[in-house]
Amino acid sequence: MTRTVISSATREVVISGDLPFVVIGERINPTGRKLLAEEMRNGDFSRVETDVIAQVAAGAHMLDVNAGIPLADEPGILARTVRLVQSLTDLPLSIDSSVMDALEAGLSVYQGKALVNSVTGEEERMERVLPLVRKYGAAVVAISNDDTGISTDPDVRFAVAKRIVERAADHGIPREDVVVDPLVMPIGAMRTAGRQVFALLNRLRDELKVNTTCGASNVSFGLPAREGINSAFLAMAISNGLTSAITNPLLPDVRRAIMAADVLLGNDADAAAWIRANRDPNAEAADGRERRVNRRRSAVAAG
Repeated sequence: MTRTVISSATREVVISGDLPFVVIGERINPTGRKLLAEEMRNGDFSRVETDVIAQVAAGAHMLDVNAGIPLADEPGILARTVRLVQSLTDLPLSIDSSVMDALEAGLSVYQGKALVNSVTGEEERMERVLPLVRKYGAAVVAISNDDTGISTDPDVRFAVAKRIVERAADHGIPREDVVVDPLVMPIGAMRTAGRQVFALLNRLRDELKVNTTCGASNVSFGLPAREGINSAFLAMAISNGLTSAITNPLLPDVRRAIMAADVLLGNDADAAAWIRANRDPNAEAADGRERRVNRRRSAVAAG
């Protein structure tokens, strides 16, 4: 299995199909969060701190950090956010921006081996992002669209991903440091979106031999009861080869679906993580009381 290693100064996370699924917390992102965007623009990072602490407590393995705020100093804000997040947790980070200066600002202050989010298949974008990834020894998310847009044909998206992997190799970036995003389309707008992604994930795993990620919540955009769709999608995508996702670890159904998929694929040894998360505390207390009673009885009988 291909193994992608991402690290902070003190912790490594390994993305691989034979290891537990990697959850990349999505919450540190002002896109669609007007209050967070305004606070970050004004230098108030209290909500960022809250989001970091909550996602770590919920079991995220990595955190995505984005500072895409229109008409703001994105490089400065992203660098400040990266420093702050790394002062609060040792989880590795995905540094997320479409602005080159912001990516470099974030990478320049990051301690460890980051995941750069992202590069697409446009020639200009590849020739700007990939040297930066190589310079800082990072890994990179390869999004499978190019200057023709997002194709509805999964064969085209596979070809774009293959081209990015090959171009990355030309820049000295090994295959294991390219994590492909097959692009999840809203199922409400394209009813075959799920089947397309599942087929593409299989090819990316078996033919291209890369790890994969996605913005999982895209699949339910525009639908009610989104958490149910997202959790079912993640379990099915994991069974078809998805090895990480940028998603919300605070959602119980999403966490449960991911953990169950790990159990069913044999990536949670002896279902230990599942048992720890779902053990009935009352039953555990009762078991403890019973053991203590049995020990006392044994002592009395021995005496």
